Amino acid sequence: MIASELPTRRPAASIDERVMVRAPGRLHLGFLDPSASLGRAFGSLGVVIEGFETVVALERAPRDALGADGRAAEAELGRARAHLQRLRDHSGCHGPLRLRLHQVLPAHAGFGSGTQLALAIGRAFALWHRLELPTATLAQWLGRGARSGIGIAGFDQGGLLLDGGPGAGGRSAPVLARVALPDAWRIVVVQDRAVQGLSGEAEKRAIAALPALPRAAAADLCHQVLMRVLPGAAGAEFAPFAAGINRLQQVLGEHFAPAQSGRRYASDAVGSLVEWLGQAHVGNEPDADGAGAAIGQSSWGPTGFAIVASQARAEALVDAADAAGVIAPELSVSVVRASPRGASVIDTRVS
Repeated sequence: MIASELPTRRPAASIDERVMVRAPGRLHLGFLDPSASLGRAFGSLGVVIEGFETVVALERAPRDALGADGRAAEAELGRARAHLQRLRDHSGCHGPLRLRLHQVLPAHAGFGSGTQLALAIGRAFALWHRLELPTATLAQWLGRGARSGIGIAGFDQGGLLLDGGPGAGGRSAPVLARVALPDAWRIVVVQDRAVQGLSGEAEKRAIAALPALPRAAAADLCHQVLMRVLPGAAGAEFAPFAAGINRLQQVLGEHFAPAQSGRRYASDAVGSLVEWLGQAHVGNEPDADGAGAAIGQSSWGPTGFAIVASQARAEALVDAADAAGVIAPELSVSVVRASPRGASVIDTRVS
């Protein structure tokens, strides 16, 4: 650990209260250059969303205790225990604690669940022990951000985020741009809880087995993001934003298809609905609220998304899909906002 990363410790609190951290989910909208055609791999575009979050609480205890609310949270207790141990090893703080997972993001579904769980626990641990640690240091301690930095940056600040890919030595990807999506825009989130996306060693093997993305394709993706997606979001111009996202998803969907049984979507049901949402015409004018939808899959899925220009359009699309019978029984559909904020903290201790 370099000198600048050494934790600064303040006097510990003497009152037995708790620290709670709420970490929002994110959608990973795509990589810029997964094959490192210029020597720097990945680079990511993503957006932090409301409606999906991880919530953890930490408090003093006579001995270590881990608990969870619900089966999904219980399934993450092993990872939570490992995170606590790594935090103790790095910080030298070994006092007993009670950690409770109140809520977790769906695992391996495209919401960044692993990173948000790790960082929520890390931030709660740091706050509890009065350690002034940047999120990037917590991420490095906990082994997060090997490919995408969107979850790390989104934990701190929310918004539509662009990173430049991880640096040498496991350093977190630098944030290159941050834009708050227009307040009126909405995201239709489509989940298939029966399917999980790739993760861990399986993800590493899948990426290693893929052919290189041609440099011209990477250049196209960078061009789309820089000259369509970011200015479209910044200027509330939905049409170029949607066109850029759709091109990004098309190129990357085809590139990663060999790792998904030749398909652009991990879930056939999600893919069918998302594609339908992208082509549907609702209302008196097909594009009365904007220009169609920006559609795709978050990371390895199976979660899909359709970003649209208004709440009215989102509701009309979902209602039309329901009436047309194209929402498969195994799917759940939500309409959410992009979040301009990252994680929030509730510290009930008295200083």
